[in-house]
Amino acid sequence: MIKLFACDLDGTLLNARHMTDRTILACVDAVVAAGAHIAVATGRAVQSTSDHGFAGAPVDMLGSNGTIVRDREGNLLKTFPIDPAALEDLLRAFPTIPFDCATPEGMFIRGSKQQHDEGFRRDNPIKRIIVRGMRGPVGQNQMHFDQTTEDILNLTDVCKVNCRVPDSGLKRELESYLAEHTDTLVNAPFNPIMFEISDVGANKGAGVAWLASYLGYTEDECAVYGDGGNDIAMLKRFRHSYAMANGSDEAKAAASAVIGSNVFHAAPRHIMKTLRRERGRVHIS
Repeated sequence: MIKLFACDLDGTLLNARHMTDRTILACVDAVVAAGAHIAVATGRAVQSTSDHGFAGAPVDMLGSNGTIVRDREGNLLKTFPIDPAALEDLLRAFPTIPFDCATPEGMFIRGSKQQHDEGFRRDNPIKRIIVRGMRGPVGQNQMHFDQTTEDILNLTDVCKVNCRVPDSGLKRELESYLAEHTDTLVNAPFNPIMFEISDVGANKGAGVAWLASYLGYTEDECAVYGDGGNDIAMLKRFRHSYAMANGSDEAKAAASAVIGSNVFHAAPRHIMKTLRRERGRVHIS
């Protein structure tokens, strides 16, 4: 019996507008009513489910690619931080890149807001609208700009480092650096235009497995859903893993099965189908 359902957000659990809706929230309610848990496993920084359209629903949260784990009430349970020596080496190797450094307390950005936003301005207008929706309504009190390298190194639990690198030469240098440091760092972006760097052992799969153990469940009592590059480790790890039809080829190859598109609520409907099969009649609007 599945006791923990873990879903990526964008392109998976959320609808085509990167939002929740009645169908998604009804699925959350049904899972909880059945005595199971539902978790979001996302590359986004999440501190509260109220931030991303869940209106405080009882959803466990694995933010920053599973490196920051919170319970239904938003209490911090676990972090998977980057090794401090590896973080320092990365920051000093690329002093001009305005890295976003995710911690449980918020996002600390090495550089100005203008530098941070520059990469997004290079997108075409439609993509800018989509990415803005995916970034979510992060509060200004969670975004800390103009941080120095030393400021960031003095933080505890830097769990993920994000960036876009508009300069093609510098981008290639960073790609080469990461290829040479696979013993300490992993880059698992939702989209190839991004870098999403975390500790080599940290990913959504590790986060979901930790949460399952914390809740007293085995990995075979988990079902996971995803669509992109930062879902591959999670989809490979679990026996009950489902890729979206709108997902990448790599995600589909990693999963045990491919289901429909997020546009048609394939993930919440599959969850409801699983609940009906295992627990009896449930309803979804």
